[in-house]
Amino acid sequence: MTTMSEELTLMQAADRAAADYIAGVDSRRVFPDAETLERLDGFDEPLPQQGVDAAAIIDQLHTLGSPNTVASNGPNYFGFVLGAALPVAAAADRLALAWDQCASSWDGSPVADTLERTAARWLLDILDLPRDSAIGFGTSATACSMACLTAARRELLKRKGWDFDARGLDGAPRVRIVMSQAIHITLKRTARVLGFGMDIIDFAPCDAYNRVDPERLPPLDDMTILCLQAGEVNTGEFDPFAAIIPGAKAAGAWVHVDCAFGLWARAGSDAARTDGIELADSWTTDGHKWLNTPYDGAMAICRDGHALADAMQSDAPYVPAVWDAQKNLTLEFSRRPRGIAIWAALKGLGRDGVRDMVDRHCALARRIADGARAAGFEVLNRVVLNQVLMRARSDEQTQAVMPYVQASGRAWFGPAVWQGRPAFRISVSSWRTEETHADALVTLLEEALRATTS
Repeated sequence: MTTMSEELTLMQAADRAAADYIAGVDSRRVFPDAETLERLDGFDEPLPQQGVDAAAIIDQLHTLGSPNTVASNGPNYFGFVLGAALPVAAAADRLALAWDQCASSWDGSPVADTLERTAARWLLDILDLPRDSAIGFGTSATACSMACLTAARRELLKRKGWDFDARGLDGAPRVRIVMSQAIHITLKRTARVLGFGMDIIDFAPCDAYNRVDPERLPPLDDMTILCLQAGEVNTGEFDPFAAIIPGAKAAGAWVHVDCAFGLWARAGSDAARTDGIELADSWTTDGHKWLNTPYDGAMAICRDGHALADAMQSDAPYVPAVWDAQKNLTLEFSRRPRGIAIWAALKGLGRDGVRDMVDRHCALARRIADGARAAGFEVLNRVVLNQVLMRARSDEQTQAVMPYVQASGRAWFGPAVWQGRPAFRISVSSWRTEETHADALVTLLEEALRATTS
């Protein structure tokens, strides 16, 4: 049995290890080298017969684990639109972990219920979405999309008089999905898990910027779920919401928008790019991307909160709750209070701080694009957001530049395919990234171009 004194000592040791890690995050390799990776063999051990001293476990984690992390919490990581955790959000998450709350409802945690309701209200305000919408804080945009699309299907069937809860899908009227040809893979996975096979989904053709073309949109009706997106993964572009959504709603369709990171453009100075998105029925976004919160904090946002709550409803005689308790808005029943870190990030930044961070990242993306062009790279997108899509002078050189940069340990970004040819994508998402880091990346790109020129 661990005593209170031993527990406090252990937590202090973990905090010291965490502080040591954060102190070096700006200078550490962005991806571990081969020699460091070999040290992971130290974790390849049999399950001990008797428990190991807790302090030794924390020491092993820090000694072997910390050097083998990807420094996505630093300023030089430009992959996958992943932000670094804001200190206030990470600290709030640690305190919430110490509280160890089951944040299903008020009865499980009054403080979690209060903070998540406040965070939801603030989110609707800063993102300028319908103020009476419901927000469920889930594990990921994928899980939150599943909640939203389930609510969409259930509601469309309800309008036709079909009791989905009692009768399921056997014999039910057909619900169609129309989604962008360039929709993110996670929304395709969500649709597939819900039983919408890829062969029966209608994919809407896109223009040269990977935006849905309103002129070529498949017919919509009152049994259609239309899936659009804010922030296409390669170009950062937005579907033309104002040109599409009013007609979709007039036809009776449910409109869902996948906004894993692009929704945060509404908090920046160029919010007009998202005009019309507020007309949709549901939205999903992540905290760990552009709000820079720790992972495991996404949001399912639904205009008709009761439609979401009825679809996810999980009340039982032993655990009753109000209709919009978090356990009735997400897939999770027993859940951690994910909204606390989001509340802390919003309170710590304020409206001005969120706007400044969004604007700065967009400016840094343009700065990187300008430097890359000057160095001889081809920038393939309009850089309307925080994404830069580019390639080198040939496909072979494009495929050589990325591993050169990754092997250097000085930066990291990932591959892309654009119009059937290899490319790579640079995402500016970390609150730690400044002009010096953007300029250092351009210098590294120039070096990689010279080194891979035959």
